[in-house]
Amino acid sequence: MARYTGPKNRIARRFGMNIFGRMRNPLLHKPNPAGMHGAKRKKKSDYGIQLDEQQKLRALYGMLARKQLVKYYQAALRVKTATPQAFMQNLECRLDNIVYRLKIAPTIFAAQQLVSHGHILVNGKKVDRRSFCVKPNMTISVKPKSQNNPIIKQAIESAREVPGYLSLDTAKFSGQLLSLPDMDQIPLVLPVNVPLICEFLAHAS
Repeated sequence: MARYTGPKNRIARRFGMNIFGRMRNPLLHKPNPAGMHGAKRKKKSDYGIQLDEQQKLRALYGMLARKQLVKYYQAALRVKTATPQAFMQNLECRLDNIVYRLKIAPTIFAAQQLVSHGHILVNGKKVDRRSFCVKPNMTISVKPKSQNNPIIKQAIESAREVPGYLSLDTAKFSGQLLSLPDMDQIPLVLPVNVPLICEFLAHAS
């Protein structure tokens, strides 16, 4: 699976928030949106608004490809749960995202790297696929040899809160998904119109 290597700071400035949780806040010296005219923008069309909402969601989950969003949307259509909620549950239960939510990594991109490099165990077995779907009661942990990694130690000891649908055992560098999250439990740092995104993806599927 391809990893996003494009300009993260430009995306953060576009939405006016340090959405990737980077140590060097990209808004500190350049608070205006990226581009020649900065904050002076024309009114967006409905299509432009839908694109913005999709871009925000992609960014929050580590710049996922549009094709992946379509796949998660199509999977959400096949369950009895309301489509927007099922769609978000599919995204939220990605292994890289669970690693980030459990504070094992400081950013979603760091979480992607930890998973890809084999530092993460699921129920005691190494899983290096970022898109692996974590199920309730599965245990996510850091490989013993990796627990002295300073990035992991600093992240897990940070003050960032762990959502209520997860449990974290800091001493053991491990945690569990207790249940599938409700929409209002998911800690998104940007407001996202999920039904609008689902409507947009419906035309692409």
